[in-house]
Order: sequence, then C-alpha cells, then structure tokens
Amino acid sequence: MVNVKIYSTETCIWCAKAREFLTSHKVKFTELDVGSDRKAAMEMIHKSGQMGVPVIDINGKIIVGYNEGALKKALKIR
Repeated sequence: MVNVKIYSTETCIWCAKAREFLTSHKVKFTELDVGSDRKAAMEMIHKSGQMGVPVIDINGKIIVGYNEGALKKALKIR
C-alpha cells in the first residue's frame, strides 16, 4: 500500500496541481495544511529541510515542489 502525504497551504497553486495529479491517477493521500497546523509544519520542515510547499511524502520519499516526473517515478506511474 502506498502512503502519501501532501504538506500544503490553501493558497498554493502548485499544491492544487499536486492534488489534481494524485486525484487524476486515483492515488489516495492525506493532506496537511501547514498554514494552520504548526505540528504539521514542523514535521514537514524536519522531513524536507524546506519551508516551501508542496512537500510530498510517498512512503518516506520526499519530493519538494510539484514535480510530475518525480511523482510518476515514486508512484510507478507511466
């Protein structure tokens, strides 16, 4: 089973694109709003070393930013 988390904010265009990508490929994910959830924000920074969003965690593989190629590779999508 694939475990996917997206660390995002409400106003982030690239976060919306990441959600759209995952939804269109029928990938279930958990979304954490780092704008309103300090614990999630600290978790994201700890995992990625980054403060920018989106940060996507796929089974422990961290992808910073919206990168369709990296998402496809991590999810084994052609």
